[in-house]
Amino acid sequence: MHLANSTTAVIKRIALLTFVSFIYTFASAQENSPYSRYGIGDVVPNQNIVSRSMGGISAGFVDSVGFIPYNILNGILYFPSSSINLSNPASLGGLNTTIFDVGGEVDVRTLKNNNSPQKYKATNTLISYLQLGFPVTPKRMLAKGNHINIAFGLRPVTRINYKILAEKNLVGIDSVSTLYEGNGGISQANFSTGVKIKNFSFGASTGYSFGNRQNSTKLILKKTDSARYMQSNTQADARFGGFFLTLGAQYGIRLKNNNVLRLGVSTNLQQNLKAKRDNINETFVYDNNGSTIGIDTVTNVLNQKGILSLPATYTAGFTYTTKHLIVGADVEYAQWSKYRYFGEKDAVQNNTTIHMGAQYFPADPTTLSTKYWRFVKYRAGLYFGNDYVKINNENRPDYGLTLGASLPLTSFQRLRVGEFVTFNTGLEIGQHGNKQNQSLREGLFRVHFGISMSATWFQKSKYN
Repeated sequence: MHLANSTTAVIKRIALLTFVSFIYTFASAQENSPYSRYGIGDVVPNQNIVSRSMGGISAGFVDSVGFIPYNILNGILYFPSSSINLSNPASLGGLNTTIFDVGGEVDVRTLKNNNSPQKYKATNTLISYLQLGFPVTPKRMLAKGNHINIAFGLRPVTRINYKILAEKNLVGIDSVSTLYEGNGGISQANFSTGVKIKNFSFGASTGYSFGNRQNSTKLILKKTDSARYMQSNTQADARFGGFFLTLGAQYGIRLKNNNVLRLGVSTNLQQNLKAKRDNINETFVYDNNGSTIGIDTVTNVLNQKGILSLPATYTAGFTYTTKHLIVGADVEYAQWSKYRYFGEKDAVQNNTTIHMGAQYFPADPTTLSTKYWRFVKYRAGLYFGNDYVKINNENRPDYGLTLGASLPLTSFQRLRVGEFVTFNTGLEIGQHGNKQNQSLREGLFRVHFGISMSATWFQKSKYN
């Protein structure tokens, strides 16, 4: 028992140091992802850390608590959850206690040119999600083994951040420099509910998507003689917002030896966000601080109304659960050909991604509490497909490997009854593009970390 307590104390210190490092890195974070110029930017993975560590599987996955991955009450399968599945709201049917789930990530990208040995590395750090879920099941419904639970939270969906300088020579002019800059992205505030009736669960998540997009193109002409050319700037600043709806369902099938096959589907319906855009075309100069000062305005259109159409996505998958092991796979399809920005198309395409992963939990009800590392959940997975951005009629392969673990920070006595504080970690190594592409290859290295907790201070006291 002393060994377990010492190990837990060390893990707690590591978790604290990780969040301190996260805050420090966030203050000094930088990012430059040139492909975020297209569509609505880089799509942030919509799974929690647990799912991301398993290659991104989510449709049929429930992160269960305890030693047996499910309970059987009157022949009904029940999976008590220890984290909140962001992708399929049907999994909320597994909550039997209040859960607070928060995640963050450090995102390191390396750009490589297939025609040059030069590399560019950029780092970005951000909060991945904040979620709070809790049961609201009436006693009569609970007595029959059915459940209804809710959750709400906030997470980023996409992000835009790029700064690209292109230079070339023209006849009669020494050089032309074009600077492309952009930033922004989309976030979501969500309210979700999941209902479990016997072995079937279904759920819905709705809320508000909001964000902005700022793009500018600055043109600078240079000549060695006395001729002088004005610098021009074309800039568009847009704001948008609207409601979204995600639907999901799961069904558990009890097999031989009490193993379980769990099927799941989810869909994020197409969104049409109301948008307003300001467009300006002007000449400018830089001041001593590097900021722009407008000189002559050619056009200035304010509050132009339009629609930002985000595509529907569809996911189907399964998990197969034994006493110690969960394996699963998902197929995810997104209709990016439906994407429109103020009625305009972009260099995007429909894409399909395959996710596969597994989780291993060594402990069982007889495991001694001194065996700390047997109470850790170990995960691995992979994903592969095509990126939704398509430039010069070239598909960009998108693939990666994932690893992760959930480290308990509470005593094992509490873990046995479903009370826990868990430090979730994950690692992702991936790439967009390959050596056969003429465009840039983008290497990806992500470190995920977060906390899932459910403790007695969440619970309402009861007295006899």
